[in-house]
Amino acid sequence: MKRKVLASVAASVMAAIMLAGTAMAAEYKVGIIQFVDDASLNQIEASIEAELDAKSEEGEDKYIYEGYVYNGQADSTTLSQIATQLISDGVDVIVPIATPTAQIVQAATEDNQIPVVFSAVSDPVGASLVESMEEPGANITGTSDALNTNAILDLMFIANPDIKKVGLLYSQSEDASKQPIEDAKAYLEEKGVEYVEKTGTNNTEVTQAADALIAESVDAVFTPTDNTVMTAELGIYEKFIDAGIPHYAGADSFALNGAFCGYGVDYKNLGKETADMVVEILQGADPATTAVKTFDNGIATVNTETAEAIGLDYSGFAEVCTQVIETITAEEFE
Repeated sequence: MKRKVLASVAASVMAAIMLAGTAMAAEYKVGIIQFVDDASLNQIEASIEAELDAKSEEGEDKYIYEGYVYNGQADSTTLSQIATQLISDGVDVIVPIATPTAQIVQAATEDNQIPVVFSAVSDPVGASLVESMEEPGANITGTSDALNTNAILDLMFIANPDIKKVGLLYSQSEDASKQPIEDAKAYLEEKGVEYVEKTGTNNTEVTQAADALIAESVDAVFTPTDNTVMTAELGIYEKFIDAGIPHYAGADSFALNGAFCGYGVDYKNLGKETADMVVEILQGADPATTAVKTFDNGIATVNTETAEAIGLDYSGFAEVCTQVIETITAEEFE
């Protein structure tokens, strides 16, 4: 009889342990909002999903994003509606990709304080998303693809030391472009190089701006990490090739879509690191004291087809870049 009682007690303890273990596991709903379709942002979003899948497989907790991934297609009204929907769905964290998305989500979560982990925000402080990179100060933190503008302009003059006039092509509606453009102006003024600014807020306007820069006979064009221009790149890169003008930009996706050179972070890795931060926040880390993560901007991506078409030598890039990657023109990363 005593053995039976002991066995019964042991079984009860084991059952309790198993139940406790089950109770420790959790399911978290992760809402992801992408600003617009472009090769870089698509790569980030896919990388976030892949890393969340991997984290779910590695541990007891499950990170659920199926049904909570949206694309606002660069429309602020749509983005606001998506943010409201995710809040209504009771997601545990929202991941806005790109600066305009992060700003809309920040406003939407101001009262409810749902944690926000942004991705690919070039200037989180300048965009008024965080108080500082080290101490964000509220319910929002994330990853930054801050651009080293001087480094990419250095590449421009390595390839062609005789540049006399540079075109600056960007969207005035994107906060992420403001500081890099100011940095570019300061750099060019110090070198005594003339610059011409042209802007656009949609594909048609960006195409017109590109035509205007070609008419101005610029020697090269610089674009920061600007999603508006990125979405138009496939429609303008041949114009620059025909004019013999190299286009330098702040992301590898520009080079993938035909620009001569894209310079900046590894967006696949940025997406992975964003997902890792999401997991940290869901497991108890405080966004207010979780530093914004930045990356080494040392990777140059060169479109070899474009380089050959305009006859530009980029062999000197290897001396100043962490890595030089070659690509050919395509719509999306494989």
